[in-house]
Amino acid sequence: MRWEQLPTPCYVVDISRLKGNLEILKGVADRTGCEILLAQKAFSMYSLYPLIGEYLSGCTSSGLCEARLGAEEMGKENHIYSPAYRAEEFPAICGLCSHIIFNSFAQLEKYGPAAIERGRSVGLRINPQYSTQEAHAIYDPCATGSRLGVTLENFRPDLLENVEGLHFHTLCEQDAYDLDATLEVIEEAFGPYMERMKWINFGGGHHITRPGYHIEVLEKCIRRIQNRYQVQVYLEPGEAIALDAGYLVTEVLEIVKNGTDTAILDTSAACHMPDVLEMPYRPPLRESGEPGEKSYTCRLAGPTCLAGDIIGDYSFDHRLAPGERLVFEDMAIYSMVKNNTFNGMRLPGIAVLEEDGECRIIKEFGYEDFKMRL
Repeated sequence: MRWEQLPTPCYVVDISRLKGNLEILKGVADRTGCEILLAQKAFSMYSLYPLIGEYLSGCTSSGLCEARLGAEEMGKENHIYSPAYRAEEFPAICGLCSHIIFNSFAQLEKYGPAAIERGRSVGLRINPQYSTQEAHAIYDPCATGSRLGVTLENFRPDLLENVEGLHFHTLCEQDAYDLDATLEVIEEAFGPYMERMKWINFGGGHHITRPGYHIEVLEKCIRRIQNRYQVQVYLEPGEAIALDAGYLVTEVLEIVKNGTDTAILDTSAACHMPDVLEMPYRPPLRESGEPGEKSYTCRLAGPTCLAGDIIGDYSFDHRLAPGERLVFEDMAIYSMVKNNTFNGMRLPGIAVLEEDGECRIIKEFGYEDFKMRL
């Protein structure tokens, strides 16, 4: 199937770009000895797990369903972290996961014995209370009053006997200099406890595959912690794995005129690219410019009844018309995993763009996928 034959809307993952990202990540792991895991919360396209598993050490999960997916479809190291576990699910989690990370000492006391009995490596998430980001408060785990991780004030060294690792996740789309600054704070507060560990998990939010990212600084951080504390370092990026490796192909359905031209697309910000409204985020669009940059500026919007289902304003070299196809970029991450069927919107198909330029449909959706959720 050629690109122009794809049904719309459709997510398309570019295998060549995905491999490029994976090669960068594997290079970091090979040079430092760290282990890099796929954070499934950002990208769970399991048909590509065999490929990803050729480069990475395994998966991380946020709950039982992701843990099962990682175990079944990749079958390598399988880590899990949750702010709180469900008692009825924990036996299954123990059967699926190699590393189980707890959010509090209360959770450790409640579930730790069962995990240890099954021979699992037990970890604890810490909160250094040090924020390095300003743009996306909704994604700041170190915000005042955060529920994520144990603060130094609430730390219980007397309960560390069977704890083998410490985990922190403080970054969001950030460079290695932010990690370096965070590590200084963590070492000052938790250094004595790090010496008792077998592994330290740096979490995610590292934009390792972004052009200009300072990989050499990241590698220095990894080596410093591994050498100083004699631990195994883990990283669990999500975005970096499929960053700029996917597209969302859509079609213009209609042009509405009301002070400005608005193109109604067959894709929805609210349903198919939720980060556009949540962050907010302006997705890159192929062959377009900023408003006013090119000769024709048009607002792009979804077909739902939500008045705010607006993707953004873009400019073009020509006037848009019904039937025209547009291609949003960087649509592999936080898209398929977050979409929904509000208004009965059909979920986009899922396809891959092979290295030879051919496209292959992985999955298509219809009425039953809407109905079964209700």
